[in-house]
Amino acid sequence: MRTALVIGTGLIGTSAALALAQRGVVVHLADHDPEQARTAAALGAGTDEAPEGPVDLAIVAAPPAHVAGVLADAIRRGVARGYLDVASVKGGPRRELEALGLDLTTYIGTHPMSGREKSGPLAATGDLFEGRPWVLTPTRDTDTEVLNLALELVSHCRAVPVVMDADAHDRAVALVSHMPHLVSSLVAARLENAEESAVRLCGQGIRDVTRIAASDPRMWIDILSANPGPVADLLADVSADLDETVRALRALQSSDEDKRRAGVAGIEDVLRRGNAGQVRVPGKHGSAPRVYETVVVLIDDQPGQLARIFADAGRAGVNIEDVRIEHATGQQAGLVQLVVEPKAVPVLTAALRERGWSVRQ
Repeated sequence: MRTALVIGTGLIGTSAALALAQRGVVVHLADHDPEQARTAAALGAGTDEAPEGPVDLAIVAAPPAHVAGVLADAIRRGVARGYLDVASVKGGPRRELEALGLDLTTYIGTHPMSGREKSGPLAATGDLFEGRPWVLTPTRDTDTEVLNLALELVSHCRAVPVVMDADAHDRAVALVSHMPHLVSSLVAARLENAEESAVRLCGQGIRDVTRIAASDPRMWIDILSANPGPVADLLADVSADLDETVRALRALQSSDEDKRRAGVAGIEDVLRRGNAGQVRVPGKHGSAPRVYETVVVLIDDQPGQLARIFADAGRAGVNIEDVRIEHATGQQAGLVQLVVEPKAVPVLTAALRERGWSVRQ
């Protein structure tokens, strides 16, 4: 691939353009808002000048509701040898294109499984997709050259290609992305009118659950409007579980011992099923989940503290698998949770204490 046209210079489009430009591909940028395309160009994602002739690959990074229309226009104008989109829903746009009677041998639907809570070109980074799955949904009609161009794009973005059926993809993202986003929003909505004294008690747990609720509602309306059925089916199952959980909690309030035992069994059931589901979430680099332990260290909220603690862990020969920070309420301090392999816990604990860190048990 020598040339590409990115149509839609939001977070995903600009991030893909940055990755391609960094690898020597001549990237042309287009957007319904010319100012947004100019912003992406100023960031080094390419040029906002139109290509003189057909490019190798056209990448449509428009919202799901507009993907088919933008693709149809590009295909009719013959702007590229191959076409793909990066929308988070795949079945609907393809059916819309088929209904328009277009030749889809030069098209493949794709979806990079990566993003951020922020949107727009200023939120874009050239490494946004690194190590992340990038779903490809070819059909029997997809031209081999187009599939190869898509694979080349995925390689340039340092993502991991995953081939799926379009409708299977839509059911999968409803489960792992769309439904969880709505659940996060439902939990966060409980905070909107909560008393300030309660909100001040928020810890890392509520931050973890509500983090993705900060995303742009307009973007999510587009996504959910393109995949409502599978998401509604999953939420119906969640609703049934909630009803059972509410009944179990009410039973715990009863003075009847049998009802209380039934309540305990109901709560235990949902918690155990949660355990069973959580351990199926892939681990680091998409590998099978591994058991880690956490070393908790008190640090001051000052520049250079994290760099120091990472350097000290490195000197001890310990690899930090993951890190989380819980900020202390009303204090310029926080607890850093260093996630490491179990055998590294005593080594890291001793090394950090030797260097003056306060390690919590």
